[in-house]
Order: sequence, then structure tokens, then C-alpha cells
Amino acid sequence: MTDINLDEIDLQILERLQNEGRITNVELAQSVGLTAPPCLRRMRALEDSGIITDYHAAIDPAKMGFTITVFAMVSLKSQAESDLQAFEEHIESLPEVRECYMLNGEIDFMLKVVAKDLQEFQKFLTSKLTSAPNVASVKTSLTIRSAKNLPGVPIRE
Repeated sequence: MTDINLDEIDLQILERLQNEGRITNVELAQSVGLTAPPCLRRMRALEDSGIITDYHAAIDPAKMGFTITVFAMVSLKSQAESDLQAFEEHIESLPEVRECYMLNGEIDFMLKVVAKDLQEFQKFLTSKLTSAPNVASVKTSLTIRSAKNLPGVPIRE
């Protein structure tokens, strides 16, 4: 939990930025009922507090030639902290891996991997993932379609 107190205007700012990251400060200020300078100060405070961590563009993978998205469930031979860190460092070096989560349970890591086609994914799997040090097994599931893909978190419940 955060130790910053978010008021209604902060929540509106977060909601607008999460849904429309390219909005100008002037447009954002108008939409939340502020003038531009205090709106910008609030945005900077949200950034400084670590609530807003980054800004980026959402890119359509298929239009960039990445037609395959696969979720890979990785089990390691050892869960010693040094082995976990070594695996995470290896994953950091693989641009095909877009997301990596350490899990509690049978599977140690869940990876979201993109590839241009099945042949490229197979090459990635055998040369970069299953051959990585300390990997015991990898189970993969090829996505068929995405039914929901929202960034961030629900601002209001």
C-alpha cells in the first residue's frame, strides 16, 4: 500500500493518464478541473511517489511482425536465491520475453514470449530457454486470441 493520500483529483489524473497517456497537460488539467500548473505539480508528485512509474506507447505486435504470443511456465532445478537471480538476469537479456513473473507453487516463473512465427519460437525455446542454466522444465501454451488486455490497475472499484 502506498503512503501517499490520493484525493479525487489524483484519481482522475491517474485514470486519464492510464487510459490516454498522450493527453497534454492542458487537456488533462481541463478534464480534472484544474489549471495547467497545479495539474503538472500533481503529476510530478505522483511520479516522485512512484505511483506513476513510466510512460510508453502500446504497440500492436502483429503489425510489427510478431504473430505468435506464448506463455511459458518454467520450473527450475533449484530455488536458491542465487539461482533465481541468475535466471532473472538471463531472462532480462532475452528481448522475446516481454513479461516475467515469479510464482508461488509448482511453477517457478511465468513468461510472456513473442515471436514472428512458430519456427522462430521453437528456435528461441530450444536455444535460449530450455538450455538456460538451472531450467528443469518448460511448459508452453500458445495463445489463440486475446479477450482482454488492459494496462495498469482499476483506479476505481
